Amino acid sequence: MIPAQIFREYDIRGLHDTELGDDIAEAIGRAYATSLIRGSKPGAPSARVALGRDVRPSSERLVAALEAGIRSAGLTVERLGVVPTPALYYAVATRQLAGGVQVTGSHNPPEFNGFKMTRGSLPLFGAEILELRGLIERGDFERGQNGASLNRPVLEEYRAMLVERLQTPRGLFVVMDCGNGCAGAVVPGVFEHMGHRVRALFPELDGRFPNHLPDPTVPELLKDLIAEVRRTGAELGIGFDGDADRIGAVDGGGRIVFGDQLLALLARDVLARRPGAEILFDVKCSQGLAEDIAAHGGRPSMWKTGHSLIKSRLIETGAPLAGEMSGHMFFSEGYFGFDDALFAAGRLLRYIASTGKSLAELVDSIPRYHSTPETRLACPDERKFQVVEELKRELGAHHRVIDIDGVRVEFGDGWGLVRASNTQPALVVRFEARTAARLDEIRSMFMERLRRLGVGEAAVGH
Repeated sequence: MIPAQIFREYDIRGLHDTELGDDIAEAIGRAYATSLIRGSKPGAPSARVALGRDVRPSSERLVAALEAGIRSAGLTVERLGVVPTPALYYAVATRQLAGGVQVTGSHNPPEFNGFKMTRGSLPLFGAEILELRGLIERGDFERGQNGASLNRPVLEEYRAMLVERLQTPRGLFVVMDCGNGCAGAVVPGVFEHMGHRVRALFPELDGRFPNHLPDPTVPELLKDLIAEVRRTGAELGIGFDGDADRIGAVDGGGRIVFGDQLLALLARDVLARRPGAEILFDVKCSQGLAEDIAAHGGRPSMWKTGHSLIKSRLIETGAPLAGEMSGHMFFSEGYFGFDDALFAAGRLLRYIASTGKSLAELVDSIPRYHSTPETRLACPDERKFQVVEELKRELGAHHRVIDIDGVRVEFGDGWGLVRASNTQPALVVRFEARTAARLDEIRSMFMERLRRLGVGEAAVGH
């Protein structure tokens, strides 16, 4: 019996030891290949699929079982080896492949693993992931005789591409925390060839993550980066998650720079070349980001949270840049439209160097609001969407409401957000205001209403 809970909104993910056996991984490969074949045009040649993996010990086993499933449908697998997820996306885009699968647990602890999938360069998510589950439960698979595998590494080509595209006008001294994840396959050497001086922290590939979990959006996990920036006198620090598709940063004083602030700076860079362009961001981002985009001649455009949703929206609108509070940054201007923390790091460094200012000075020039961190409150799956709707009805009668993803209530001097998590039985809440006192008022207003609706203040992990 396949565990239903491993099929998430944006990927397939679970405990590798108990939920992702070889039989499950092979079945996922068969279902994925079946979906590609049935979604292809009649008479199309036999498809090729890129297959990569992260540094976790379980990834080697899972990638072998997944490959067997894909080949059983008659498709050819191009083995990339251990690569960052953006390198897999790069291979799919430049080789014009039918799709790609990265075996990765991303930022999660070592006991987890999973699969990120694409159809062509588009993410496979939502209903398409549920469709894979249905194919597996029915045993409804395509079968082919000519499935094959070949080793086609992409890492050197990907590294060279980054160096070529991201030469800097002035070298910066930067600490880069690879967190023992896939960024360690790229950071040493590559950013020096762009012209920077780099102190690499934990570049050794070790999927046990012996130093800290690789998630640069969690302040507790940035302590080593902050300490090393302060110790060395570096101009800034950059951190990567486990598969290098999310970025975090700290300035030269060790102050954390959040995802929406990074996006504001990346948007300034893009808008200097593309005045009037639309810049996409998710509903969790600060009002200060929208104000900064407009102040630099751009069109701020809010969209749903979720890297697959943002990536699809970027392609749909033709926007040159998109980003999320979580550190996913997507570039179509001068790039391929997918999220790549390594490319984002190079663009950020190049932009900072071009201004002649420090990261701290640039961040201080972004409109500043007081805000809470993202918090997840336990709420049953069967109840969470109903709670959001009830809040929308109550607050929408008196305030401006943005309901593209949950309910974001705007007050002019601040806002509050409540949305149903796509991956957990939880509500995601975040609040922002011009002053600390007003922030407390907005937070209290929402939390009182949530308590009346049966939602407590007990936070749950991500």
